[in-house]
Amino acid sequence: MGALRRGSRKARIGAIALAAAAVAAGVCTAGTASAAWAAAAGPAKTTLAAKTVSASVSAPAAWTPPSGTLSEGSSGAGVKSVQRRLAALKYDPGTIDGNFGGDTEDAVWAFQAVNRIPVTGVIDARTKRALVHPRTYASNDPRQDSTRIEVNQALEVLVFYKHDKIALISHVSSGGGYWYNCGGSECQAITPNGNYRTTVFMPGWVTVPLGQMYNPVFFISTVYAIHGDTYVPVFPDSHGCVRLPMFIADFFHTLVKTKGEEVFIYGKAQWMK
Repeated sequence: MGALRRGSRKARIGAIALAAAAVAAGVCTAGTASAAWAAAAGPAKTTLAAKTVSASVSAPAAWTPPSGTLSEGSSGAGVKSVQRRLAALKYDPGTIDGNFGGDTEDAVWAFQAVNRIPVTGVIDARTKRALVHPRTYASNDPRQDSTRIEVNQALEVLVFYKHDKIALISHVSSGGGYWYNCGGSECQAITPNGNYRTTVFMPGWVTVPLGQMYNPVFFISTVYAIHGDTYVPVFPDSHGCVRLPMFIADFFHTLVKTKGEEVFIYGKAQWMK
C-alpha cells in the first residue's frame, strides 16, 4: 500500500493482537502480524530460499545494442530498440515509443536485478552485454502450479507464469522492514513469505486506513494485496503489500484468476541484508 507517511523504527508492541484486527478491517498491514496471514491463508508450503537465476528460457533472436548510454529522459531509435528487446524478454517497458520514461526504467530495474547487474536503471555497457546474452528467470520451485505468481523479495521482482512459461516480469516494492504506527501501537512492514492463493480483485482506487491501493489483487483475505501505486521505488518500501508500477497494475488483474491463483512469495528481503 502507498505509504502516506513512514512510522518510526521502534520496538514492536502488540503485533499479534493488531493482526487479528487488521484482518477484520481489511488493512494492508505489517508482516509481523503472523496470526493474520496464518489464519487467512491456512497452512503454507515450505518456502525455499531464493535461488540463482539461469537461462531457463531461450532468448529471442540476436540483438545489436545501440550506441551510447541511455537513461530516463533519453529518446530516439536506440531507446525504441531497447524497449523492444525488453518486451521480447517479458520485461514490459510500457509503450514502445522511443521515449525512456519511468515505465521503461521500471523494466530496466527488473532486468538488471534478474541479471545480477547493479540496479541503476541506466543502459550502460554491462547492461547492453546482458541484453545481448540475458539470463532469464528460473522458477524458485517449478513444482508449483503451472500458472502462478512468484514474488522474489531478494530481487524485488514479480514473475507471472502462464502454463509454465514466463508471461511477465515486473519490478515491485515489498515490505520495507520499518516500524510504523498501526492504531496506537507499532507494527513492522514485512511481506510474509509463503504459498498463498488470490482471494479477490477490487477495481480502481481502494481506500484503507493506511492509504490507497490501485486495482488490488488480494492474496491473504483482504489484508495483503498485489496492487498499483504511484510510488514504487527501487527499494522495498511498502507496509507489507506488493506494490506494482501503475501501468502494470492497469492490466495485471486481467492475467490472473480471482479467486484461487497461486501466489508464491520467497527470498530474503533486501532490508534484512
